[in-house]
Amino acid sequence: MNKDSRILIVGHNDIIENSLRTFFKSDGYTSIFSSSEIGLNPAIQSSVYEFFQKNRPEYVFLASTRSGGIEANEKNGAEFMYHNSESQNNILYSSWKFGAKKLLYFAGSCVYPKECPQPMNEENLLTGVLEKTSEPYSVAKIAGIKLCQAFRKQYGFNAIVMVLATVYGPGNDVNIETAHVIGALIGKFSNAVMNGQEKVSVWGTGNPLREFLYVDDFVRASARFMDHYNDEKIVNAGFGSDVTIKELTEMIVKTVGFKGDIIFDETKPDGTMKKLLDSRYAKSLGWSAQVPLDEGIKRTYEWYKDKIR
Repeated sequence: MNKDSRILIVGHNDIIENSLRTFFKSDGYTSIFSSSEIGLNPAIQSSVYEFFQKNRPEYVFLASTRSGGIEANEKNGAEFMYHNSESQNNILYSSWKFGAKKLLYFAGSCVYPKECPQPMNEENLLTGVLEKTSEPYSVAKIAGIKLCQAFRKQYGFNAIVMVLATVYGPGNDVNIETAHVIGALIGKFSNAVMNGQEKVSVWGTGNPLREFLYVDDFVRASARFMDHYNDEKIVNAGFGSDVTIKELTEMIVKTVGFKGDIIFDETKPDGTMKKLLDSRYAKSLGWSAQVPLDEGIKRTYEWYKDKIR
């Protein structure tokens, strides 16, 4: 990519879309289109065609257009599956049809089977049953991966795929009902401190293990692989280690200063018990995550405090 390359970033005004837009603009790129910023609904085929025909983006970053944590997945399975499927179909087809040079597609670790060997490597895709709580979203994302590979095989279109650990950091969704776990917990425990609550409930047993990728590491990976990676093989991008939800909760509680009781609600689903990505392939290509979880949580909380002032 050059500083004057026409770049399209597709998302849903989330941390992935916004962090990429901020990075490219701050780094001197002059022709950035961000779907939320310009009001492009990627699920509307005619709107996508019109945009591509007029603006001819050269490089496309295609993230989820609907996503969330366990609660959001359970409530919005139809929306998550429909909107992501329609959006990725429209964007990928238009990227090829209107001459884009390259597309980078993002998927999450939920595309791998629920009972997957750990750590999960790129060859584990479609080798087992998916986690039910996120199945509609996961099916849509798997279809997107296969669509990228099919366009590469049939048309020679340079579509590449990254599977990400959960991205977090400044810009996180902190809405308790829609956010992924770090944003939801920061929002929940910060509210508890401000409101003087004596106890806070957390979904599940606290036993599942999760891996997280700080937003700066995600942006570095995205820019690197868009510039330097051109193969069909999926690339996993994670930090390389995981923590239990209980350990994560304790880290966030310590950071925000909550002094009350933590109640793990075992009537709520845990989701997959463990989903650690095998990121050795990404490391062999010259990228690895740098920001440890405790430091990332501190940075995210400092951003959140500034946001609510």
